[in-house]
Amino acid sequence: MHHLARKLSEEMLKRNEVLVVTHIDADGIAAGSIACGSLTQAGIDHDILFVKSLDDDATGRILERSPEFVWFTDIGAGSYDLISEIPGIITDHHVPSESFAGGDSGRLLPPIRGKGPNMLNPHMYGLDGSLDLSGAGVTYILAKEMNSENVRLSGLAIVGAVGDMQDQNHRRLIGSNRKILSDAEEHGSVRIDTDIRYFGRETRPVPRLLKYSTDPLLPGLNGNHSACVTFLEEIGIPVKAGDDWRCWSDLSSSEKQRLVSALVTLLLESGLGREHIERVVGECYTLVQEKEKSVLRDAKEFATLLNSCGRYDKAEIGMEICLGNREESLDEALNLLRTHRGYLVESLKVAADTGIIELDHLQYFHGGTRIKDTVIGITAGILMSSPEIDKSRPLFAFAHSDEGVKVSARATKTLVSRGLDLSVVMREAAETMGGAGGGHNVAAGATIPYNREEEFLELAQNIIMSQMRPE
Repeated sequence: MHHLARKLSEEMLKRNEVLVVTHIDADGIAAGSIACGSLTQAGIDHDILFVKSLDDDATGRILERSPEFVWFTDIGAGSYDLISEIPGIITDHHVPSESFAGGDSGRLLPPIRGKGPNMLNPHMYGLDGSLDLSGAGVTYILAKEMNSENVRLSGLAIVGAVGDMQDQNHRRLIGSNRKILSDAEEHGSVRIDTDIRYFGRETRPVPRLLKYSTDPLLPGLNGNHSACVTFLEEIGIPVKAGDDWRCWSDLSSSEKQRLVSALVTLLLESGLGREHIERVVGECYTLVQEKEKSVLRDAKEFATLLNSCGRYDKAEIGMEICLGNREESLDEALNLLRTHRGYLVESLKVAADTGIIELDHLQYFHGGTRIKDTVIGITAGILMSSPEIDKSRPLFAFAHSDEGVKVSARATKTLVSRGLDLSVVMREAAETMGGAGGGHNVAAGATIPYNREEEFLELAQNIIMSQMRPE
């Protein structure tokens, strides 16, 4: 993979002008920022275009610019047919479309292709793009081959991986992500901590951190601020220092240990097993060059900030923050983050009100116009990780968009181990009805024509049934 990256970097460095095309989520914004940062370092003129997906409309917007060369980051692998005539390079971690596949020994193509964009993709080397390497990570590998000084961008690759939830299953980053993590540690931009995994270590008062905890949920504390305050007081942890609420980062080591022990006891007394208890603590990634108690200091919070920018049509603000332009951009991003958090709460309420409908081989809910198409996937992911959701079948979620009906699907690694591949399900079912889809085996998306949801569900069920092996 590094050999190919070296050859592709030589191709990139020959260019006078490059258009970067990237996705709007945290991984895509981090990837696009890495690309732009490396092009700036190389003295190559460039511009960036953020897209929700690569469809006919997005491809038309690219071609309107008559680009000399295009760098697709965190996007392009599953839509190769649409961009096969565009000169450029793809650094993506999604499953490549069949039109790109070929060859043997796990490699899809020879190192340099004569026509159309070349691709650097972990799936070409037998790696899992949903766990081993993010879009930002693949982009970083190419950037580092362009110039070793681009190791300064390694922290953004970690933010991208965390934003893509690649640390979720194992409570730590694995695979090729660890090599990038090593770069970031050596550069002094990231510190690995074994710590509580709940969101908001740097910025949330401890009662709020517990109140909004997920994975695992805390029985009796979730959603109940006063219960969280009482819980902390009963184990001797002051919730305030003077008039200021204390955050997790304000607690002493002994206080942190006492609180984790109390949470473990709570989970045990609630009848939850080892798999839930183990998820309280894991690896966390601190961006040590950022200010303490800043939303940018914890990789998970940084990624959420980027997501809030991209999902509300302000991805360029996220990129400005990634590249260090903070003065005006950060204030605007923080406002977007507050909007994002509130909107996610409302989206989860919509899903609860709508209800999840169970079919033989999948379950689904429809957000209609009440859930934005840009957050339907996040909503489905949060629901899939909650204990109330049936884990024996994948969860599909629908929302209306300007381009059609957006579909997002989420599953567990257990289902994947039995043969489920949502990237195939979404691509084949969507293409059968004139749409487009793709992604990862455990998480994928598609866009289909309006009023065709029932047909899509039937197609998806048939594909899932053919994939799945008995337990």
